[in-house]
Amino acid sequence: MAPEYGMEGIVSTRGDVYSFGIIVMETFTRRKPTDEMFVGEMNFKQWITKSLLPDAMKDGVVDGNLLGTEQEDDDFVSKRDCLSSIMRLALACCAESPEERISMKEAVATLKKIKTKFLKDVAGGVLLNHTLVQHFN
Repeated sequence: MAPEYGMEGIVSTRGDVYSFGIIVMETFTRRKPTDEMFVGEMNFKQWITKSLLPDAMKDGVVDGNLLGTEQEDDDFVSKRDCLSSIMRLALACCAESPEERISMKEAVATLKKIKTKFLKDVAGGVLLNHTLVQHFN
């Protein structure tokens, strides 16, 4: 729940963007903000932020079923970069202040850019064909 909703009871589309960011983080980590590991000083968003430091994506923040291992997957680096971008987007949606959050329109545009970059990366820098991109729209 967006901080402004809990403190002031304000409902807005910016609050919806906050919720979207939390859901994205929950989806890719398979954890919830209420998980027992987030008691004390470390909260869900701090844990995600810390995971975005260089090489931290290997520390079990993202669901291992999504990322795999470097040894068994030729696309590991592309997947890691894609997931890191998605988590940055989720954090941008979850800024504490509603004014600092990106809009849903910006979030969708960013997701499309992430998807296009990922598809180019796994295709060796060349987009295979326009139909492939449209298939994922």
